Amino acid sequence: MSATNQEKRMTIIVAYAPRPEGQAALDKGIEIAQRRNEHLLVVNATPGSGDDAAMASAQDVERIERLLNQPGLNAEFKQFGRGKGAVQEIEDLVATLPVSLLVIGLRNRSPIGKLIMGSVAQELLLSIPCPILAVKAHP
Repeated sequence: MSATNQEKRMTIIVAYAPRPEGQAALDKGIEIAQRRNEHLLVVNATPGSGDDAAMASAQDVERIERLLNQPGLNAEFKQFGRGKGAVQEIEDLVATLPVSLLVIGLRNRSPIGKLIMGSVAQELLLSIPCPILAVKAHP
């Protein structure tokens, strides 16, 4: 593929967190990227460091990279833990890349849980200007 065609290739971003809904988003992102022959960028971003529960462990990163190393899949994994939250990191990526789709995982929360904790998924749905696919964790 020439450099010009490579630059024009659209990207699918998966917002990954090491939870069942993150795995569901990853599985769906891989499926869609393969079907569309698009670049897949899996992003794990937290405002903290390695002790943050939303940060993928070294074992999880290895497992994800094995999944992304499938023949015919053009994919990469990026992990950010530098003070910005997941929403800001993804907003920055969407602003700089030709993104066709953002895939996020949803988990069930009580109304009180949503009020107290906030929701990264809700912030992404309201702030990201590209199409977003929200998936639920596998039962």
